[in-house]
Amino acid sequence: MLTNLEHLGLAVHDLEAATALYTTLLGVAPYKQEHVASEAVDTVFFKVGGSKIELLAGTSADSAITKYLLKKPEGIHHVAFEVDDIRTEMARLRAEGFVLLNEEPKRGADNKLVCFVHPKSAAGVLVELCQTIGSSEIAEPELSS
Repeated sequence: MLTNLEHLGLAVHDLEAATALYTTLLGVAPYKQEHVASEAVDTVFFKVGGSKIELLAGTSADSAITKYLLKKPEGIHHVAFEVDDIRTEMARLRAEGFVLLNEEPKRGADNKLVCFVHPKSAAGVLVELCQTIGSSEIAEPELSS
């Protein structure tokens, strides 16, 4: 079950410039910066009230974010929802006919297990499912980076 909006992911060309812009716009400094090597992406997270904004910049030509920005302008890349049990939610969505981009959840930024729902099955929106990683999930072999 989707429990709440976890964050909005924004694709940017220049992470440093976007971080400065959003720091000024939101009136808060980012709370976290992280490199996700498996996705070839650098991220910066902001908290605004109970909401989060994630800035994403590709670090290689093979990055999904780099490829996305070759076709589309900077801006909203995905909408992320928190879930209590990502595997159960993935099974539910598959049964409902949604196309998932991952067979298994993978380690994402901000201490999350993640899975993406293909935009073609979600009215053109890339949806991310996020589950906070607990000690039981860390031990699973498929989560190694």
